[in-house]
Parts: sequence; C-alpha cells; structure tokens
Amino acid sequence: MNINYLHPADQLVMFMQRIYDKGLTTTSGGNLSIIDDDGNIWITPAGVDKGTLTRGDIVCVRPDGTCIGPHKPSSELPFHASVYRRRSDIRAVLHAHPPALVAFSIARRLPNVDLVPNVRKTCPKIAMATYAVPGSEALGENIGREFDSGVNIVILENHGVCIGAEDMFSAFKMFETLDFTANLEINARKIGKPCQLPPEAFNSTETRYHLKMDDFIPHSHTPEELAARRDMITLIRRSYRQGLFTATHGTYSVRLSDGSFLITPFGHDRAYLEAEDLVRIKAGMKEQGKTPSRAVHIHELIYQRNPDINAVLIAHPVHGMAFAVTEVPFDVRTIPESYILLRDIVKLPFNEIYTDPEKCALEFAPNRPAIIFKNDCVIVTGETLLKAFDRLEVLESTAHSIISAADLGDIVHISDAEIDELKVAFDLKD
Repeated sequence: MNINYLHPADQLVMFMQRIYDKGLTTTSGGNLSIIDDDGNIWITPAGVDKGTLTRGDIVCVRPDGTCIGPHKPSSELPFHASVYRRRSDIRAVLHAHPPALVAFSIARRLPNVDLVPNVRKTCPKIAMATYAVPGSEALGENIGREFDSGVNIVILENHGVCIGAEDMFSAFKMFETLDFTANLEINARKIGKPCQLPPEAFNSTETRYHLKMDDFIPHSHTPEELAARRDMITLIRRSYRQGLFTATHGTYSVRLSDGSFLITPFGHDRAYLEAEDLVRIKAGMKEQGKTPSRAVHIHELIYQRNPDINAVLIAHPVHGMAFAVTEVPFDVRTIPESYILLRDIVKLPFNEIYTDPEKCALEFAPNRPAIIFKNDCVIVTGETLLKAFDRLEVLESTAHSIISAADLGDIVHISDAEIDELKVAFDLKD
C-alpha cells in the first residue's frame, strides 16, 4: 500500500486505529498530524474517542491558525507546530503513550537500541526532552530543541514519545520498532542481563543476496500456489495482530511441490500485505519485478538441506526474543504441548546466520524444529505452514509463561522420565 495516495485525514485515521488496536495508546491519549504542501496541519482532534475516529473528525489547521472541522485540534498542537517550524524535512508527527515507553519515560532512561540489529537501523538516535505541562508552549520548545539537533525520536519525561518523519508510515515504523525494543529490554531484565551487540556486528547483517538474484517470468499460477498465497497472507496478518511480527520485520515462506517456494517481500507493510505481493523463488531466481526478503538465502538453504520441511518462519516475538538477548537457556519442558511441538531448542551465535548459513540450515532436525539466533531472531519450521505457525505461537506462549513465572518462584520442569513417557505416547523421534 502506497500511503502517498491516501488523503491526510485517511492516513491519520488508519494509523491511529493501528496504534489504538495494538494497545499503544488510550481512548483519550496520543495525537498524530501531517503537514501538507500548502502548510496546512492535519491533526487528530481533542476529546474524541481514538477507537472510533473517522475522517470527518480530523481537524485542518491553516497557516493563519484557522481551524477547519467539527472539533478542536489536539491540545498538543503547539509541539507539532514547533517540530514543523524547525524541520522542513519532517512531514508527519506521531505522539502516543505506549506502556513500555512510558515506563522508560518515568524512569528517565532511554531504551537500548543495540539488542537486535534492525532497531538501530530504524531508530538511530533517541533523545529525552525535559518535562513541561502537556499542551504548553514550553513543552513545544523542549521537544523542538531536541529535533533541532537532528534527532527524530524524542522520549518526553513523565509523558510518552514524539516521533517525526518524512511520512506517517515512516514515523509509525520507528514508533513500533522502539516500542518493541522497550518491551524486549523489560522482558529480558526479568530473567537475566540483556547482552547488546557490539558495533562491528551490524556490518555482517548487510546481506545483498536478495538484490542480486536473476529474474524469471511466471506464465501461470497453479491452484496449489494460489492456495499457498492465500494461506500465507491469512497467517502473516494474524502474526502481525498477535505481535509476532512488526510492520516490516518477519518472514514467511512455503515450499511448493515443484521445489519452488513463496516468500514475503522486502520492505512491505505486513499489516496490508496482499497475495500478489508474495515473491516466488524458483531455481535460485526470483519472480520478475519483485524483491524478496533479505532472508531469502537462509530459507532457500533450509529447504535444500531438509526435504521434510515445507514452511519456514523467521520472527521476533517479544517474549521469545528475551532469551535471544540474554544468556538464559530456553528450556521448554514446562507443559507437555510445549515440549511436543518445540522439543530441544538451541541458541546459535549471532553471526552464524550470516557467515555460515549452510551450517545453520543443517542444524534443523525432527527434534530441533526451531532455533534461536542470539540477538537476531527465531526460526521455526514445519511440515506444513499451519504446523510451523502453531510452533511459533507455542514458542512465544511458552516464553511468556517462563518470564511470568520468574516473579513467582523456581520453575519445576517436566522430569526426564516424564519426557520419555511423552516421546513414547506421541511417537517423538530424536
């Protein structure tokens, strides 16, 4: 979806709905704005339910201060206007109060953006603005000073976060990514000490395999392929709603019977992905006119080395990833379902997925359908797409339970003898 073809009012409604539905703001909290080429500021209204916002509720503030619309503009209009005055490159401003980022704002700390590589790439600089009364000119000045320094993300002391970008989707990507790393750090600290990536590690993630693939032209689409596209889109959207994906991170692929496979595209918004956006990969070539995920090579190798695997999911579930950024082992012997579906999960070094993907592809086995890559991702596989998705859900649910149990006492794992019983009862192969 190209949001540049959407009216500013429609964009504000769309993104506020996403923010509200994900629980990242409240009925009365948060505000969004867009400035158009004529200098008009389109902004969400004051005192209107964020869960039922319509295009007719959006207020247009003319350059002379005249307000067009049925409501008053957000009380935070002064700081939105302050950002636009200071930074001509910023065309959209997002302000909200997601619980994790509010936690950092009231602790007067900045989230760690070096736990996984994609965060610093999306959120390179963060600042904190001194507290001032909401809606005041003083708050606008405090926030504006930080934007003057070239920062696009500002956490407000005892308040929330303000993000400016060239468009609302870019602002939302930063917002969602920052909220992810804030939650990741909070979860990781409940079970251990977060381990951040060294600066040199980021260079190894700059893979370009997906950009160098030759093209092929598909001349037809079989019912099998069309069904796979449909089912992938259904579960990709569900993954996004459940927080297993962010807007631009997370990759699904499904193998077809002719040996080709379908994979998510690079850079597309997962919330609005369509079946035609998925990229078919055949004999090392990509569907003409499309760019596959940067992870296409590891998917390709997993299929080549594991004939029983027909679906591969790469994701960043926020509880599961807490084990990726700490040294705490992920022992899934918590309830029978967790062990039956996940078996023996190992953690591999961060660099291996980039420096030795062949070796990583060979690590998968019937008793090892999922692997955690330190400070990077989880990869879950399955004989079918639904089986792989089930495993991903169970992995995240299991991690959530373990983290929650940390405040209750020592975990009692299923014993070795009980594991042996499960292996017999469910015919689990090693």
